[in-house]
Amino acid sequence: MEKENPTQLFQELVDLVEKLRSEDGCPWDREQTRNSLKPLMLEELYEALEAIDREDEVSLKEELGDMLLHIIFHAQIGKEHGTFTIEDVLTGIIEKMKQRHPHVFGKTQVTGVDQVLLNWENIKSKEKNRENRFSSIPRSLPALLRAFALQSRVARVGFDWSNAHEVWEKVEEELKELKEAMAEGQLDKVEREWGDLVFTLVNLARHLGVQPEESLRQTCDRFEERFTLMEKEIESKGQDLSGLSLEEMDVLWENAKKKKENPQ
Repeated sequence: MEKENPTQLFQELVDLVEKLRSEDGCPWDREQTRNSLKPLMLEELYEALEAIDREDEVSLKEELGDMLLHIIFHAQIGKEHGTFTIEDVLTGIIEKMKQRHPHVFGKTQVTGVDQVLLNWENIKSKEKNRENRFSSIPRSLPALLRAFALQSRVARVGFDWSNAHEVWEKVEEELKELKEAMAEGQLDKVEREWGDLVFTLVNLARHLGVQPEESLRQTCDRFEERFTLMEKEIESKGQDLSGLSLEEMDVLWENAKKKKENPQ
């Protein structure tokens, strides 16, 4: 069976969204705005990430389609407002990728990934509307992701520790300062020192090759799974978890942990 032309399929989706937004289209689609779509767009992104975690290619295919729909939807709103079209979006990203890969589409020579990243950073810093090196990092990013992005950005120009051991020494220093702030009982100082400690832990994660956001997300998943097992175990005995002592809960927690680590 001959595959359909991707260009034709893409145009069909563009036309479909335009139809949904038209007067004889869908009332729900017509009333959507950029702001109303934001939480839905974010939800689709996280559903795609979850599909990747599950290594579920079927679900990932569907979620990528949903993400593409949002991109075209925003482009259609732009067309209606006279600000930009999907053609402008495609032209812009193609030009950007060619400009930022001069070692592929130009005559620049590179020796490895580090030099590619440094060239990328230098090119970005020269682009229009870049107030500083961090202008392209959204302040709305989750804090762990933003910390990782900020640190990675400055590391490309050499503002970085040499190894994880040096970062660990800084972690111990920040931990000591947090303890001192706690002893003083000043909440604003505790908050600041706690932030410094977490920021340094993100740097440690980077040097260890760990993605802090992903690592913490996995920890949250494990916590949720184990606590749910605790609840199910105690409910099967006709009891309520809130009626147990902390020591009894600890026993249940360890049992749940062992079940997840050694499933039968």
